[in-house]
Amino acid sequence: MKKNAEREIRGFVFNQFDEPEQSAFDKLFEIFKEIITHTSGDLDEALDWMKQLDEEYKLTTEDYTLDDFVEDLKKKGFIKEEIDSDGMGGMSITAKTERAIRKHALEQIFGKLKKGNAGNHRTNRIGTGDEHTGDFREYQFGDSLSRISMTESLRNAQINHGIGDFHMSEDDLVVEETHYKSQMSTVLMIDISHSMILYGEDRITPAKKVAMALSELITTRYPKDTLDILVFGDDAWPISIAELPYLKVGPYHTNTVAGLELAMDLLRRKRNTNKQIFMITDGKPSCIRQRNGEYYKNSMGLDPYILDKCYNMARQARKLRIPITTFMIAQDPYLTRFVQEFTMANQGKAFYTGLKGLGEMIFEDYEINRKKRIRG
Repeated sequence: MKKNAEREIRGFVFNQFDEPEQSAFDKLFEIFKEIITHTSGDLDEALDWMKQLDEEYKLTTEDYTLDDFVEDLKKKGFIKEEIDSDGMGGMSITAKTERAIRKHALEQIFGKLKKGNAGNHRTNRIGTGDEHTGDFREYQFGDSLSRISMTESLRNAQINHGIGDFHMSEDDLVVEETHYKSQMSTVLMIDISHSMILYGEDRITPAKKVAMALSELITTRYPKDTLDILVFGDDAWPISIAELPYLKVGPYHTNTVAGLELAMDLLRRKRNTNKQIFMITDGKPSCIRQRNGEYYKNSMGLDPYILDKCYNMARQARKLRIPITTFMIAQDPYLTRFVQEFTMANQGKAFYTGLKGLGEMIFEDYEINRKKRIRG
């Protein structure tokens, strides 16, 4: 036995792991995807950045130059040439690149997640669902015949009546318990007010990456879930997933109320029981649109009039059973107090965080919320 064991052990050969060699194009494409996100889809600016990086860090070689890389981008369908209204030619990224950027954001923020089945997270509620649990109970009138476990039912019939005079009655029937698979409707609100690029810190790019990663996660792993994305500055408006790479900050104040109104309007149209709002912001609410169409703005401190409107929206969302999770990038004490009051009014959640770890927190919260069932 000992000799056989030694012989088996000698059969294993351990080698040092060698990472698969990336092609010159793939190496540059990884850098390109990161840069094009920072430049909000501006291809010319992204290529200028790559040229500067190439000069400093020698990214290319004589055998594969930056011009070769651009040609490959064209051949592979990642960029295209187009003519503007003035008859001037230029290049821009394609829908294929937009998808590659979203996938890159997903892998970068959430890790390389394997695609699962649609709606594959369970709730704790037992009933007529669509995922088997391995638990059994007696058949009850109204149970679907497809849920009857024939193996367990035949076993009961044999035990209860014997093999010689075999017959099956309703009392022998057993059904398998199932879990409901929860579905989630989410609205992601992104603050694009001017403060998102103030003080030399780029806050919009991490927010944009989170949105791209979340959209890629939902469309590939949870296709029965829905995700709507909106941005808010002086006003609020919905944007498509395809627009995310091009998202920029504007010279706006922060109309949080407009964003919440639009988010709740979008969720009212959804049939899913589970609904939620994620709000990424770094600034205080400083703007509101009044009934006459005029804007009331106040950037100095926290305006009680604007705050009351925000709290009212939080309470309305609570009545509709729509929890709001606020991801507050800024950590000023007076802004923290506002978020605490806002969260209490909604009975939602708040995370006070910098830019680091923002994506992981949103992903974890999304996964947790999917497993809950919000009962009407």
